[in-house]
Amino acid sequence: MSDLGWLTARPVAHRGFHDAAAGRIENTLSAVAAAADRGFSIEIDVHLSADGEVFVFHDDTLDRLTEGHGPTAGLAMADLRKVPFKATADRIPALDDVLDLVAGRSTLVIEVKSRFGARQRDLVEAVAAKLARYDGPVAVMSFDPRMVEDFGVVAPALVRGIVADDARDPHDYGDLDDAARADLAALAHRPWSGFQFVGYWVDLLPNAIARRVREEWRLPLLTWTVRNPAARATAAAHADQMIFEGFDPEA
Repeated sequence: MSDLGWLTARPVAHRGFHDAAAGRIENTLSAVAAAADRGFSIEIDVHLSADGEVFVFHDDTLDRLTEGHGPTAGLAMADLRKVPFKATADRIPALDDVLDLVAGRSTLVIEVKSRFGARQRDLVEAVAAKLARYDGPVAVMSFDPRMVEDFGVVAPALVRGIVADDARDPHDYGDLDDAARADLAALAHRPWSGFQFVGYWVDLLPNAIARRVREEWRLPLLTWTVRNPAARATAAAHADQMIFEGFDPEA
C-alpha cells in the first residue's frame, strides 16, 4: 500500500470542490480550480464524445445541470461546449482542459463512466492516450471491471481502481443478471481485472469485503461520497481516505 500513498494523502473532492451557491458546479473548471487551490485531490467523471474527445461530465443526459436536454451520447465536443450550465458561466470541459489547469498540482482520480452494455475500449484508449502525455499524479477507476482490465492492457503503468458497492441499484446494474451482480459486489473479478485500489460506497462500511481489501489484499480503500459528520467518522475508521462533497474538510 505504501507505494500508493500519494493516492490517499489528501481528501478527494468529489467532482471538484463544487458549491452551487458560490457558482461552482460539479465537474467544471471552476470546481476543479477551487480544489487544486486548496490542495485537495480531485475526482472527476469522463465520457467519450461522438467525435472521440474525452469530456468531463457525470450524467448521461444534459437536463439536471445544464440548459440543454437529452442524452450526451451523439454530441461532438464542439456541441457540448456550447451547452450553458444553469448556474454558472462555465461550459462542459474536455479532459485536456482539466489536465492543463491542474498541471500536476493535485492528484487526479478519474472515473471512467461505464454503460456495462458495451466494452467501451475506445474510451479507455482515449483516456490512456491523454494521460500518457500528462506529468502529474493520476489514477483511473470505473464501476466496470472490464474497463479496469482494459487499462491494464492499454496502459499498464497507469494506476487503476474499481468503484464498488452492493451492485443492487437497477439504474446502474439493470442489464446484469444476479450472478454478475454478486460477482461485482464480492470483487470476484480481482484476478483478471487487476484493480490496484477500491473506491467503496461509504453507506456499506464497515463490512467483510472492505476489510479484505485493506487487511488481506493490502490495497488502498477510498470511500464515497462523504457528506456529513457521521459518514466522515465512518470513513476515518474504515477507509484510507474519503471522497467528499458539500463541506470543507479543513474548515
